[in-house]
Amino acid sequence: MLTHVVFFKLKDRSPESVQATKQVLTNMEGKISVLKHIEVGTDILHLDRSYDIALITKFDSVEDLKVYDAHPLHEEVKVHMKSVLDGTSVCVDFES
Repeated sequence: MLTHVVFFKLKDRSPESVQATKQVLTNMEGKISVLKHIEVGTDILHLDRSYDIALITKFDSVEDLKVYDAHPLHEEVKVHMKSVLDGTSVCVDFES
């Protein structure tokens, strides 16, 4: 199993903006066959070093992650994320 974790900082860190982007990410659930698990969390401490949103996804393989990355729905999500991000996201991918 491959776990893909991404952290996002948003330009607009208001609760409404964070929730709207959380919904964009959550909307992928059940719509991309290779996406075995998705969890989206929002930061509750709001520290200077905090990120606003964490995305945790799971796949059967690296190949499935690549399929997900190129999926049309994920491409739409990436366009949205680029428009709301404050800089770039950070990620880690690991096998478990």
